[in-house]
Amino acid sequence: MIEIRWHGRGGQGAITAAKIFATAAFQAGYTGVVMAPTFGTERRGAPVFTSLKIAKEKIYDISPIETPDVVVVLDHLLLTEADVTKGLKDGGLIVLNTPRPLAAYDFDGMRLAVADVTALAAEAGLPQGVVNSGIIGCLCRALDVVPFELVLAEIEAEFTTKRPQANAQAARLAYEKTTMRGGAEPGGGGS
Repeated sequence: MIEIRWHGRGGQGAITAAKIFATAAFQAGYTGVVMAPTFGTERRGAPVFTSLKIAKEKIYDISPIETPDVVVVLDHLLLTEADVTKGLKDGGLIVLNTPRPLAAYDFDGMRLAVADVTALAAEAGLPQGVVNSGIIGCLCRALDVVPFELVLAEIEAEFTTKRPQANAQAARLAYEKTTMRGGAEPGGGGS
């Protein structure tokens, strides 16, 4: 089982991104898919998170993720506002939207994948702050468990009336521009 915790801000689309990745994972043969979005007093701009578990077999454990394999961070400023790496397994993967280079970060014992998803989304023609499609591209490149073409198809299906080509292009650009320290581990060989 691969456990992924997504951190973003209200309105950034962390929950939508997790849903798109979950659907693509299911289509790729991960028949165990459990997504647990968190709702409550979240408001636009406030830190939010959601959890996603994927496995090749049925998942019976629907408890919250305590020790994720992967943490996806849609806004690098959250690193100073929340403990986004809390519980991350040794050797775990951090996928980070940031304008800063890979060398600017030192997460001891963790693998790291970064891309300036915000700039790439704007380059693709998306409105300011729309980063969910791009972060999925970054995750696909770093995790390598779901074929990227399946993810692109899911992005276009999800955003059928909201710039599907621009959203797919944002994911494509992020996939191509992601830089990594440490290799893909859980699953391996999906793209």
